[in-house]
Amino acid sequence: MSIFAKIIAREIPADIVYEDDLCLAFRDISPKAPTHILIIPKKPIVSLADLTPEDETIVGRCVIVASQVAKQQNLDNGYRLVVNCGNDGGQEVPHLHFHLLGGRKMTWPPG
Repeated sequence: MSIFAKIIAREIPADIVYEDDLCLAFRDISPKAPTHILIIPKKPIVSLADLTPEDETIVGRCVIVASQVAKQQNLDNGYRLVVNCGNDGGQEVPHLHFHLLGGRKMTWPPG
């Protein structure tokens, strides 16, 4: 069971900022920006590479939630939404998650 599955099951505490039937959003414990929130599907999907056509609704919901949370966090000047996929892509937790980063100017390339 991944750490995110344990957060969904409330076995590990998290600073939750949003929840519905499909998604959960909470503050990253090691933030890379003043605002760093993770948006995860409650369904255990390992990564973008594991998506199926049946996951379209849940992934779309996660992106909509990211937009709503960005508004709630007053990220009016902009933000970045990042999904890492696989080891070379920098994915550390084997559960699909979206990083919502904001509160400072983002640079390019990201690294």
